[in-house]
Formats: sequence, C-alpha cells, structure tokens
Amino acid sequence: MSCCRRSALFLAVALSIPAGLRADEGMWMPQQIPQLAARLSALGFTGDVSGFADLTGHPMGAIVSLGGCTASFVSPDALIATNHHCVTGGLQFNSTPQRNLLVDGYLAKTRADELPNGPGSRVWVTTSVTEVTEAITGSLPAGATDRQRYDLIDRRVKERVAACEKSGNRCTVASYFEGLKYFEIAQLEIKDVRLVYAPAEGIGVFGGETDNWRWPRHTGDWSFLRAYVGPDGTPAPYAKENVPYKPKHFLKVSAKGANPDELVFVVGYPGRTQRHQTYAEVKETTEWSFPRSIRLATEQLAVIDALVKQQPDLSIKVAGRVQGLNNGLTNQRGMHEGLVKGGSLERKRANEDALLAWIAADAARQAKYGDVMPALRALQAGGEKTRERNAVLGNLSSASSYLSAAQTIYRLASERAKTSDVEREAGFQERDWTRIREGQDRAQRSLDPAVDRALFRWALGLAAALPADQRIPAIDTAIGLTAGQAAADRHRAIDSWLDGLYAKTRIGDRDARLGWLEKTTAELDAAGDPFLALARALTPMLDANREAAKERAGAYARLRPRYMEAVLAQAGGLVAPDANSTLRVTFGQVKGVAAKDGLFYTSHTTLAGIVEKHVGSGDFNAPKAQLDAIAALRAGKTTPFAYAPMGDVPVNFLSTVDTTGGNSGSPTLNARGEFVGLLFDGTYDTVASNFLFDPVKTRSIHVDSRYLLWNMSDVDGARHLVEEMGIK
Repeated sequence: MSCCRRSALFLAVALSIPAGLRADEGMWMPQQIPQLAARLSALGFTGDVSGFADLTGHPMGAIVSLGGCTASFVSPDALIATNHHCVTGGLQFNSTPQRNLLVDGYLAKTRADELPNGPGSRVWVTTSVTEVTEAITGSLPAGATDRQRYDLIDRRVKERVAACEKSGNRCTVASYFEGLKYFEIAQLEIKDVRLVYAPAEGIGVFGGETDNWRWPRHTGDWSFLRAYVGPDGTPAPYAKENVPYKPKHFLKVSAKGANPDELVFVVGYPGRTQRHQTYAEVKETTEWSFPRSIRLATEQLAVIDALVKQQPDLSIKVAGRVQGLNNGLTNQRGMHEGLVKGGSLERKRANEDALLAWIAADAARQAKYGDVMPALRALQAGGEKTRERNAVLGNLSSASSYLSAAQTIYRLASERAKTSDVEREAGFQERDWTRIREGQDRAQRSLDPAVDRALFRWALGLAAALPADQRIPAIDTAIGLTAGQAAADRHRAIDSWLDGLYAKTRIGDRDARLGWLEKTTAELDAAGDPFLALARALTPMLDANREAAKERAGAYARLRPRYMEAVLAQAGGLVAPDANSTLRVTFGQVKGVAAKDGLFYTSHTTLAGIVEKHVGSGDFNAPKAQLDAIAALRAGKTTPFAYAPMGDVPVNFLSTVDTTGGNSGSPTLNARGEFVGLLFDGTYDTVASNFLFDPVKTRSIHVDSRYLLWNMSDVDGARHLVEEMGIK
C-alpha cells in the first residue's frame, strides 16, 4: 500500500558503521536535520536527509504525541505502539479490585473488546510547523516595559493560535532558543483513544524500581492503543459507531530488531531539557531544588506506603501517583549525583566562563551582549527570595487532588467571566474547557478521601514550618497556625481542621464537582463547600505570584534571546534548542558502554536475564506463561525472533541517542525507517545530561522489537495484532 512505502530517505545505509564514535548530542528540530548530513554520513547513512524535514511524509507522519509520551502508528487501522508506563492511567481507569489490569494486563481479542482509555485521552498528529517569529516578536516597541512586552507577546500568541484553530486543528505556538524563534504547530486532535493490549505487570514493569534507570534491563515496556474517529473520518468523542482512523503513514515493524553498531533514529516529543540555562540557574537546581524535591518525594512515598499497608485496596487508586513519584525520585537522584559528583555543575561554570570571555574579547560583542549575564543573574537572585513559600504553595495543590480540583473550578469560573479567549489565561480558554471537564471526570478513579487527607496533612506540615517572612496567610488564618509554633500544637490544629474539612466537602463527589465547573464565582461562594472556600482564600496570593511571574517573563523575553544569540554565535550557529515537548529527531548507534572502571555494559540483554532475575515476587515476578515459553525455547522450539549471534531473543538494548522524558514511547527506527524498538529510559549515571550532555557515557534504553513480537506471538496470544502489523 502507498501509505507504508519506504521513503527514499531510508533506502540506503552503509554495511559497515564506525564503532568508535561517541554519543551524538542533539534533540534536533526536524528542519535542522539537513544541516547534519556530514554527521549522519560519518555514521554510514547514505539516504536523503531532507526527508526528515517532511512532517507529512514517511516516517515523520507516523509519529504522534499522547501528551507527555510519544507513540507511533504501526498499522493502516491506527494501531498505536507506545510504552507500558504511558498507558498506566488507562489501565488504572479500567481496573477494579476484581479485575486489576495494572497487574494482569489486558488484551482485546477483537475490536469490540477494545476499551476506552479514559476521559481526556488524546492522540495528536502533527500536520504542519510554520515559523512565526516575526509575527510574535517582530516590531515590539523599543520602549516597552517588561510587563508590556509580556502582554504583547502573550496576546500575539493567543491570536495566532485562534486563527490557526479555525481550520479545525489543535494549535500551539512554541518558543525555541529561549524566545529567539517561534513556530506555530498544527495538530489533528483525535479524541477517541482505546486500550488494545498491555502485557502483565510481570513483563511490562519487570524489574520495577530496582532496575529503574539501570542497566542491564529486561523490561517489556510496551503497550498498544488504537485511534478512532467518527464514521465521516473526522475526530469525534468516544462512540460505539466510531471507526479506526486511517493514518496517511504508519511504520513497518521489523522482525529483525536492532543489532550492535547499527545506526538508529529516535523520533518523538522530548519534554524539557535545561542545557541552555545559566550557571546560576543550574546551581540553584543543584543546591536547592533537587535536594528539596528528593526529600519531599521520599516523604510522600512513605505516607502512601503506610496508608496502603493499612488499606491494601487503595493500591489501584495510588498506582499512578506512586509510579510517578518513584520514577521522578530515581531520575532526580541521578541528575543530582551527576551535577555534583559527576562534575557537570563545574563544567557548566567553565562553559559559561568561556562564553563570558568570548564576549569580552571583542568590543562589538561586549556592547551587544555584555549586560545580559549580569541582568539574568539579578533576575535569578530576585526569584530566590520567596522560593520556599511559593514552592510550598504549589505542594499544597499537588499533594491534595481535592484542593487542586477546587482551585481549577474556582479559577475556571473567574476566567470564564472574561469577555474573550484573548483575555483569558492560557489553559483556561474556551478551547480548554472540554479538557478540564474530562480531567475532572477521569480523576474520579484515583480520588480517595483517606489518601487525599494523608497527603494534604503532610503538605500542611510544610506550610506550618515556614519562617515568619514566608508565611501563607490563608492557611495560617484557616487553621490557626503561627510561625515558631510547637510541633505538637500545629499537628493538633491541622488534624482538627482537616476533620471538619473532609466531613463537610463534596469535592470528591463526581457529579458535584462536574456541576461546579459551570458555576460563577458567586455561585461557588454560595455553595458553602470548605475546599472551594479555601481555594478562594488562596486566590489573592496565587494571583500575585502570577503577576510577578509575568513581569519576570517579560524581562526574560528581553534578555534570553540575546543570550542565545551569543551562544549560537560562539558555537558557529548549529546548536539544538532545549527540548520543549515538540517533535524532535535524534540519532546514534546501538552500542554498549564502559560504565565504570573495570565494568563494561554490552549493548543487549536477552531472555536468559529474565530467568536469572526471576524470584517469583516483588519487582522480579515473570508470569508463568512467559517462563514456560522460555523453557520451550530451551527445549528446542524455534522462533524467528531470536538473534543467532546471541543464541537467544534480545530483550532490551542500549544506544547513543540523546533523549529525555517525553521521549517515552518514541519509536526507534533503523536506517530504512523501520520500527526496531521503543525508547523507554536512560541510564542513571548520565541523566544529568539534561543539563550538560555527556558525550562519552550517555546511553538510552530501548525494548527490542523482537522481544515485543515474541511475547505477542508465544506468550500473550496477540498474534492477530502481529499479523495486523504485517508480520506473518
């Protein structure tokens, strides 16, 4: 079929690829790839690099975003491959104590068995990317204040988005190179997403937190969704009569996987990196943000663990939060160690010193850029003055889903009262109202008063301990807290207040919560709900913080583009912008690494490692069906998914590609554009590459397509999906 013909981009690749090249830095914009022809040629690539810039062609047109994760079409009927951990929410949404899909997994035997992935699930297909820098920052008044600059850019972005969305697409305007460039991105928004297949926990999460961010790895981190549209072929909400979407392009899944030294590409939507932050910003992250967030994540996990031990049936409701906390905790510990022990922070200082010396060495450069770094340092210092209070204010709503819902409801009422979307804040415009409602609907599956109370109590303890000059008056007034209050007294006051709060609130009731989304602020005040009242009391401080943030954003919009001009000029012009959740391309080789003195990691793991690690409980509990299938192989059964040089089925592999969070679920492609695996993780000792890339040790971890196909064929009975992907 024409929709899956291989692009000329991938028609040729050298038989021998140099083995000694280091990891190649760069989460590149697709339109930058043609400038990287020499680097790709050095890796043995002989195809047409310009094909990467064609977002409507193959393979780029097959890559989609799930919002936080990447995925790809792998069949003409919109079968979508992504990571297992990217569908945890859907598994949780469809689970009950009697049918726990988080543990048992799920396989739809027919299309009719495919389950709604839950309210708010989306698939975004990029249809166009257009540079709009001049429309956003062109002709800004020379004498504009920082706040005026912010307001003008904000208005222009909103107007541009509104004009773009008249076509029926979902549009964003994204900033690149710290505001030096802006691009408008149009995406088809598919609203009916269904769960097709996810392996059991013992495969999809094998290794658990023990192996998280570690190598060797044996995790089957894959799942499948399907995108549906209305009978007329246009996006529509879930309905039984909907039909599978027909993508213009889908990836050919390879039964040969990715082998040592092979050239591979990863295409996806990486979240955020901080490589272009200043030394002062990275220093604050190293010395304050990471130690604080590591401590708080550890404390929250302890609170949840204690509660689940008392009430085991809560495990389904907290599964997503626990997975997120654990993943972030391990990741941040690794980044912190890399910044401190690994020396990344000091290298960051040295790089900035070199930039400053380069600026100072030329009078013209000094005149153009000399004031930028001092001004950025001053802004950084100003933001640090109230950082603890502001962080705790955020912790209150992140800990309590009840408070978060109340704040969303109250703010939506305030924003809806404004006359137009241009006046409304981003995230609360009319274009967002359906998503907000879906989010509050979906939240019902994870809401629990006991869990919420325990975590809110923990967060209120942070507020109670704030110093006198960084108090949160609304909390102090509501509970009766004061600076320096004895710990026993503040705990009693908090517990007494929480008893009344949870006894009287209706925020946990789905119908009440969804009904409040349509009310005015006056009607919300009249409802008399204590969580709504608390949201109202916190609003003045939150509003003041937002106003101060806009002022700082205006100043950064004045300074950061000039900072990036200097960085680009010093580097000769070709630099990848920081990741910002937009479509990117990275490339490298399948390759092991010298992890530390005396220890070398090979590029692949195999089924043998699963048997070695299996203990029958905890993080290492492979399903009996899988162990039986492995035993059958050992007894002489053959499979087309084994790799002869290894004498086994490959499971996971390492590559030198440059990735970060958000790349989860990104397809790994070979030089012919074939799907050979799924990116799902990085290695612990190089996650600090988010701040400063390590060209020697950086590795990403992928699940090999052969492991995926072998499990689907020989373990889980998903051969109908294997055949749908074109493999007989």
